[in-house]
Amino acid sequence: MATRPTSPPMAEAAAALPTARGRTGVLAALARQALRDARARTVVFAYLFAVYAYIQPVGYRHTYPTDASRRAFAESFAGNPGLRLLYGQPDQIDTTAGYTAWRVGGVLAIAAAAYGLLAAVRAGRAEEESGRTEVVLAAPVSRATANTAGLLAIAAGIALLWVAEFVGLIAASIPAGGAAYFALATAMTAAVFTGIGALAGQLVPTRRGALGLGAAALGVLFLLRTLADTVSGAGWLRWATPLGWAELLRPLTDPAPLVLLLPLLTTGLLIAVAAGLARRRDIGAGLLPRRDSADPHLWLLGSSIAQALRGQARVIIAWLAATAAFMTILGVVSHSLSTADVPENVQRQIAKLGSGSIVTPTGYLAFLFFFVALAICLFVCTQISTLREDEEQHLESVLAQPVARWRWLGGRLILTAIAAAAIALAAGIAAWVGATAAGVRVPLPSLLEAGANALPVAMLFLGLGGLVYALVPRVAAGIMYGLVAVAFLWQLVGALIGPPRWVLDLSPFAHLALVPSQPFRPVSAAVLATVGLVGAIGALAAFSRRDIAGP
Repeated sequence: MATRPTSPPMAEAAAALPTARGRTGVLAALARQALRDARARTVVFAYLFAVYAYIQPVGYRHTYPTDASRRAFAESFAGNPGLRLLYGQPDQIDTTAGYTAWRVGGVLAIAAAAYGLLAAVRAGRAEEESGRTEVVLAAPVSRATANTAGLLAIAAGIALLWVAEFVGLIAASIPAGGAAYFALATAMTAAVFTGIGALAGQLVPTRRGALGLGAAALGVLFLLRTLADTVSGAGWLRWATPLGWAELLRPLTDPAPLVLLLPLLTTGLLIAVAAGLARRRDIGAGLLPRRDSADPHLWLLGSSIAQALRGQARVIIAWLAATAAFMTILGVVSHSLSTADVPENVQRQIAKLGSGSIVTPTGYLAFLFFFVALAICLFVCTQISTLREDEEQHLESVLAQPVARWRWLGGRLILTAIAAAAIALAAGIAAWVGATAAGVRVPLPSLLEAGANALPVAMLFLGLGGLVYALVPRVAAGIMYGLVAVAFLWQLVGALIGPPRWVLDLSPFAHLALVPSQPFRPVSAAVLATVGLVGAIGALAAFSRRDIAGP
């Protein structure tokens, strides 16, 4: 079971540094390599930004072609708490510009925050944890230069997201000036969370800890934005969160460019503090002490799958808690829609997705579980990414024990499947609790079935993800994120524009029955799960025959 030594790209870049001309050449070499390492994530986010920025204004014009229909839409949706929770405070949504700022801005601000957080932790703490930072610093490179190169790569990635959103808005006939300002508002949100991620990476000594701390910060800031948008008299809370600043910039409606000073100054302050902490600590250390200095705890170390559960327990719990909280809130507002709230043409467009009438509690909840399926598929993608990270860090030590390769990978896939099932179950229970608290009578078994209905498509992506990981581990996570995003957006957009059925069926989400409005489709579910199982078996065979990849 010998492994073949590899030459990591960052190590190759470091080896070439002595030939670079001065500090500028070193910065450029390191930044280019960091940007190449992040290309899969950046391309996926850029695709999301471009497509979403395009389809929303185009869909609005198609669905509401007259001024009367747009006024009716604005009057119906302006006070809906469920939509305020998802998209934020509506402003002039009886116009294409106002609707675009509301729907696109509300979603892409959160996506931009996630991008900035992931990019900063990857460029800082993850590089240290993998040992690549020590390789770079072994060359005549200072820590300040290495950190600056990582920030330059992130800035280039954010610039690409700006271009993607700008192009999507321009293609949707949004004026160039407004499109540029709107995309800038989104990009500044990514910049602020880059600073948050950089600071989190200085506080804790592990990548997972930094991601957890950053995700907690994102959750708190999202909660502040939600309270500002849904609680009367709490609008001032928008000034306390970068997600609220994106609203206060009022892109496309009533621009307030002075608000840009808030994300600019905050980003600069966060990065300056993070840089100061980086200069004062050792490589691999954090401001908070490592937990491995405490007395050892041997629980969940009896097998490779138990060890994986120990390592992923906090991540799984976080997904469970977030899903349960979100579905509870949406269950509470499931009674807030009525036929008077939603114009008939909107009802017809949403019904094309298969959820039935959205103005009924079952139809609304079925529509929401379509997005629960997406969330579970994204969870699967995070676990595929974790496989690669664990392979880099300690897989050789695990395989030095009497553990077969297929058993290690099979155990991880089984653990991910069980965790996905738990998230689906939590979504069903939480939706029932929220709906029941609001006086809506939806049977618990129906919502449990709705959650379980999301699993076949998740198992498909899990099996395919395992196979891609076994074949091309370095880019597996990026490929799977891209596949999920393309499949979901194609189903979402294709159902509205009405292409030939065989074209729509190319997306696995097209074969997903939206329970409880639709009956469960056992044949489609079996086919999706079988394809995933075949992919998983292929993954075990391929992984058993390839070399262990180094960092």
